[in-house]
Amino acid sequence: MRYMGDAILVTGGAGYIGSHTCKALSQAGYLPVVYDNLSTGHAYAVKWGPFVEGDLSDKAKLKETFETFKPKAVIHFAANAIVIESMNDPGKYYRNNVANTLSLLEVMRECGVMHLVFSSSCATYGHPQFTPITEAHPQLPINPYGRSKLMVEQIISDFEAAYGLNAVILRYFNAAGADLETQIGENHTPETHLIPIAIQAALNIRNEIVVYGTDFDSRDGSAVRDYIHVQDLADAHVAALKYAKSAAINLGTGTGYSVLEIIDALQQFCGKTIPVRLESRRLGEPGILTADNTKAKELLGWSPKVSQLPQLIESAWKWHQLLLENAQLVCRALMPDGIKR
Repeated sequence: MRYMGDAILVTGGAGYIGSHTCKALSQAGYLPVVYDNLSTGHAYAVKWGPFVEGDLSDKAKLKETFETFKPKAVIHFAANAIVIESMNDPGKYYRNNVANTLSLLEVMRECGVMHLVFSSSCATYGHPQFTPITEAHPQLPINPYGRSKLMVEQIISDFEAAYGLNAVILRYFNAAGADLETQIGENHTPETHLIPIAIQAALNIRNEIVVYGTDFDSRDGSAVRDYIHVQDLADAHVAALKYAKSAAINLGTGTGYSVLEIIDALQQFCGKTIPVRLESRRLGEPGILTADNTKAKELLGWSPKVSQLPQLIESAWKWHQLLLENAQLVCRALMPDGIKR
């Protein structure tokens, strides 16, 4: 098959944010080449370019992929990203997030590819000393996931100084929502994000949603987070690809919604009552996390366009309804003849 456009290697391109970015890349005239081991991603989400199933620890296969497609740059998403899991199994996070990224950077250097967009996280900041958080905020991560992302940022900085790597590090806050055309969306196992968990409770896929903490210093006592639509995140990655210099940049809206505000908005949208169980706040949980996105606006010419709460909820709701309908169709197809449906 003949492909058009400059190839961009997208590690983790079968995942949630990676797949949306591949669509945005395709729309911008690039050829996204997905490299993913499908440990958390989905083959059905690879729709806009070639797919190579492989692990970043397999340097021979990775180098073969570079030689075959000759990418102009790399957008690196591939990582494990569940905070609690990282605390229970830190070795997995340092191996997959740090060691595998080092393998990728070494192959990039061997193949002469010196432009990288790296998917980092606000988890590198740790407990906020002020909000909104700027890129100058101290980076003092409080869990292995955040530390693994910070370690990679430091490795990238060393590769910039020693080898001339050009890298844009994107530290984003809470990704949410789904493709506005409902072609792809969020589908994690286990699911740890608030909006899909609340939708699953509304759709009777789970019994309830647990709210941890109602005594924070926020509008209603529940924790406040900066939710950014995955489409806006995807557009930011395309803008970062075009940026000619190295930089570390926050991606967020600059405002936040509380847990109870999200649940209330979803209840109003779907006309259903969501069962809620209130629990004490979790150890080390910050009350408010919001981003200062001034740098993204100035350097990338980027600002969020579809990250208002109604758009976050409606797009996610449509996607999760589609997932449920597809699951029901599969169940019916697998039922033996003669059983009442």
